[in-house]
Amino acid sequence: QVQLVESGGGLVQAGGSLRLSCAAAGRTASNYPTGWFRQAPGKDREFVAAIAWSTTYADSVKGRFTISRDNAKNTVYLQMNNLKPEDTAVYYCATKLSWNISPHASEYIYWGQGTQVTVSS
Repeated sequence: QVQLVESGGGLVQAGGSLRLSCAAAGRTASNYPTGWFRQAPGKDREFVAAIAWSTTYADSVKGRFTISRDNAKNTVYLQMNNLKPEDTAVYYCATKLSWNISPHASEYIYWGQGTQVTVSS
């Protein structure tokens, strides 16, 4: 079983920045496609970004968020800049067992516990 541990969430004012980390147990875990999803209270979980050999982003975060990977640390990051109140949510990282990048949560097998991001106006 792949263990994913998220960190970096917190409270930030609109326009500020946070960097989320997703550390994966296992030497090769970060070689699989990894995604970030978020879920706000009363709303469905939505796709944010994913990385494998390339990256993809939800339209709502393009130009503001950057996903990256450090294979030596087996960690995937989500750099979030110019945060908006609508970015407030619990953020989850997840890993697939197939090689294609996907925005669909149902295709991801292993999930972290989530980290809270709150953006004040």
